Amino acid sequence: MKKGILCLALLASFFQLPAQTNPAITSWIFNTTGLKGRHYVNGNSTPIQDNVLANVESVQYSADWSYIKANGIPAYITGPFLDGNPSVATAQTGYFKIPLHPVKTTGTPTNTTGGNIGAFINGVALFDYRDGVAWNPNTNALCGGPGNPACPGGPMTAQAWNRDAIPAERGGFDCAKAHPAMGNYHHHQNPSAFNLDLVVISNVCSLYPADGLYAINDLQHSPLIGFAYDGFPIYGAYGFKNTDGTGGIVRMKSSYKLRNITVRTHHADGTDVADGPPVSATYPLGYFREDYEYITTSPATSDYLDEHNGRFCVTPEYTQGIYAYFCTVNENWNSAYPYAVGPTFYGVKSASKVQTIGEPVTTYSPTTAVSEGNLEQLNIAIFPNPSGDFFAIQAGALLREKMDLRLYDLSGKLVQETEIQPGSTIGYLDAQTLYAGVYIVSCCVNGQVISNKKVVVE
Repeated sequence: MKKGILCLALLASFFQLPAQTNPAITSWIFNTTGLKGRHYVNGNSTPIQDNVLANVESVQYSADWSYIKANGIPAYITGPFLDGNPSVATAQTGYFKIPLHPVKTTGTPTNTTGGNIGAFINGVALFDYRDGVAWNPNTNALCGGPGNPACPGGPMTAQAWNRDAIPAERGGFDCAKAHPAMGNYHHHQNPSAFNLDLVVISNVCSLYPADGLYAINDLQHSPLIGFAYDGFPIYGAYGFKNTDGTGGIVRMKSSYKLRNITVRTHHADGTDVADGPPVSATYPLGYFREDYEYITTSPATSDYLDEHNGRFCVTPEYTQGIYAYFCTVNENWNSAYPYAVGPTFYGVKSASKVQTIGEPVTTYSPTTAVSEGNLEQLNIAIFPNPSGDFFAIQAGALLREKMDLRLYDLSGKLVQETEIQPGSTIGYLDAQTLYAGVYIVSCCVNGQVISNKKVVVE
C-alpha cells in the first residue's frame, strides 16, 4: 500500500510540470539550421543530398497534448537497404500527437500494433517487434508484409506465429538499424549504429559509413530518446540500478526469455494454436515473437523490466519518478526482445499521427544553450589514430546541438573543418591530403571548446 501511495504522489508531482519544462515538449531535436537528410543507394558509398528537412521542425502544445511536426527524416544518413527493399526514406506528413499527462491502463493492456507506436526525439517513427509477416498453417508458408503477399487461397486464418523483424530483416537494416515501409523510415529497436555494438553483427556500416541517434555509454544514464503513443518516455539501454535513482549505472534487462521448445504448437501460456514451423536453422528460436515468454521470476533486482519493457523509476529528466520504457540490448549491445515498447502498452494509448491540429496551441521556442554538464558527458573519441586515410570523431552521448570540428597543425593554422549535426553521433576529417605529422582536433559547441585531442597523420 505504501508503494502505491508513493507512486501516486510522484505521478501527481509529474502532472504538475509546467509546460515549458515538460520533456514531451522540450526534449525534441529541433532543426534550426535548415539541415536536410541524406541517403545511400546500393553500390554507391557517396551519400545523396535530399531536399527534405531532417529532425523536428516545430513543437506546439495545448494543456493536454504536444504536437510534433517532422518529416520522419533523421540527421544521420539513411540506407541502403540491402535486402531488395525498393523504398527509400521519404517525407511523412502530419504531427505526432503525444499526451502530456500519460495515464496507466487500469484494465486489459492495449497491444502494440504494426506501424507507428511512438516517435523518437528526432521525429523518426518507432515500430514494434513485428514486420507484418506471419506463418499461414494452411499453406505452410510465410505470408504478408513487403515482398510476402497474401498466400494463395485467401488471407491468413490466424496470426499465431508473428515474425520478429529484428532477426528476419537484419540484412535490410541500414547502419542505424532502421528501414522504410512505403517510405516511412522507422526503427524497431535501439537506434545506435551497428558498428558501435560490442559484437558487430552487420557490416553495413563498413560499406556505407553512417551512424545512429546516440552512442551507448555504459558509464552514464542513457538519454531520453523518444515517447510511446501512450505518452510515456523511452530511454536508451542504461539506467540507474535502483528505481529511486541510486545504485550506479547498469544495463536495463528484458524479462522475456526464449522458450525451451523444438516445435511450435502452443503459446507460452499453454494456448493450443495452429502449428507453426518446427525450430530449425531456417526458423531458429527467436524468429517469431511467440518464441519468447515473460519470466515473472527474474532475479529480484529492479534492473529487470516488466512485461511492457519498462518500470516506474527516477530518471535525469523526471527526478520525481515516471514510468519509463527502455530500449533493451544484451551484453553485446545487440538488440534484445521486446526492443523498445511491448508487446503491450503500459499506459492508455491515446496518441496518434494527425494531419491537422484541432485546438488552440502555443508554439514552443527551443533554447540553444547547452549546459556544462551535458558537454562533459559527450566523451569525444577519435579513431583510427594514427591514420593516413581519415579520422572519425565520435560523440559518446546524444548530441542536441551542432558540433564544429576543426583540424589545426601545430603552428595553429586551421587546415580543415567539418561538423556533426544534432541527432547524429559522428563526423569525419580527411587525412589523405595532409602531410605526415601531429595535428590537433578541436571540438566546439556554440563556440565553446569542449575537447582538444592530438591525432597523428601517417
